[in-house]
Amino acid sequence: MVKKRSWIQYSLLFSLLFLFSCGTSAEWSPAKARKLGVQVGDSEIFNSNFTGFALFDPESREWLFEHQSDKYFTPASNTKIFTFFTALHVLGDSLPVAHYVVRGDSLIFWGAGNPMTLHPDFDQEDPLLSFLRQHKDKRLFFADDNFRDDAFGPGWSWADYIYSYQPERSSLPLYGNVVRLKKSAGEAKIRTYPAYFEGFLSRTQDPEAPALTRARFSNAFTFRPDAWQGKSLNREIPFRYDGQTAVALLMDTLGQSVEYWEGALPAAPEQTLSMALPDTLYQRLMQDSDNFIAEQLLLMSADKLSGSLLAETAIAYAQDTLLADAPDPLYWYDGSGLTRYNMFTPRTVVHVLQRLYQDVPMGKLTAFFPNGGVSGTIRSLYAGENGEPFVFAKTGTLRNKHCLSGYLKTDSGKVLIFSFMHNNFPGSSNPIKEEMDQVLRWIKANY
Repeated sequence: MVKKRSWIQYSLLFSLLFLFSCGTSAEWSPAKARKLGVQVGDSEIFNSNFTGFALFDPESREWLFEHQSDKYFTPASNTKIFTFFTALHVLGDSLPVAHYVVRGDSLIFWGAGNPMTLHPDFDQEDPLLSFLRQHKDKRLFFADDNFRDDAFGPGWSWADYIYSYQPERSSLPLYGNVVRLKKSAGEAKIRTYPAYFEGFLSRTQDPEAPALTRARFSNAFTFRPDAWQGKSLNREIPFRYDGQTAVALLMDTLGQSVEYWEGALPAAPEQTLSMALPDTLYQRLMQDSDNFIAEQLLLMSADKLSGSLLAETAIAYAQDTLLADAPDPLYWYDGSGLTRYNMFTPRTVVHVLQRLYQDVPMGKLTAFFPNGGVSGTIRSLYAGENGEPFVFAKTGTLRNKHCLSGYLKTDSGKVLIFSFMHNNFPGSSNPIKEEMDQVLRWIKANY
């Protein structure tokens, strides 16, 4: 005999079903995943190139959606996410500035890759200059035998040596390894910062010559006066770095003698000059996508790991130790993403972002990343309502390649991790950015 349910039991059952449906209305579901699959997989914009996407919930540790997330893409400046993660784990709260040995009346010092010495964009006391000025009684020698890398990373464009986004890598960067050339519209003379390089600036009357350039293998700068008549100038050009140039710049700045140490580093036990790591360094790395800082962070990490400046040392440590649990092998060759040799999968990018989410408080993490509609490389994109950002993500752009990876805050208060990677599209990236904006806003409203 089948026992009939009472009206109370039916009422309770319907109440539970109602509560369940209400409680899950903001949750993820197969239907929502299918809807997102249509938006991503059937998009005419995304299908005109090679697109990968991964969406992850760090609290439930669930993959909410994946589209070609196991395929490899050129990440461009999304590589800086990996550099950021590595530097956080290797360098900790302090940065090495230089190493030194005192031998009788001599002080021999060499760089640790720190990018901040004499950098005009960092407003703080320079620890290396203060240290050297305190040792005026010593004979100062600069050594650079610990730099075992090349000035340019693997796969960089050698023709781009003149552009500000590609300064040379070095053991002791000075002034950001660039010359700043300036003049107002009413001036005839071009001023350089540092002033040392004014002696390397010459005029040319050749009408076919570039308006402003630098020789490929030297610090010979030339400009055409007619090209700048009545015009202002504010440009940065990397200088050709070597030990002798570093010595000359230090002498010009310190106003005291510095000599170049030939050959191997001293064998005596060294001491290290360090400084507190300012948050502004990582903000400039991630928000401004500073290639120079990215490369020097890898070199500083290598210095701490091995005592030599070789980027692949830090990369190998990250691959084999820090990120040994990554979903896919890393094809990683530089710190900035200037090379097209780098290849990562979207799910591996999400994995690193999830590790950062575990290691760094969310409030601090979002302050490092560009904020949609507010700061960094997405200050004019992905804006939230009332000026409140909901996307906190790193861009990555090379010709025909654009990526966006980071964190998304939903209307329900959840934080999700995502990686959008697009390669081999013709023309502008603007349609792709507009399509991503629609997808991210839909996720924001539906989870």
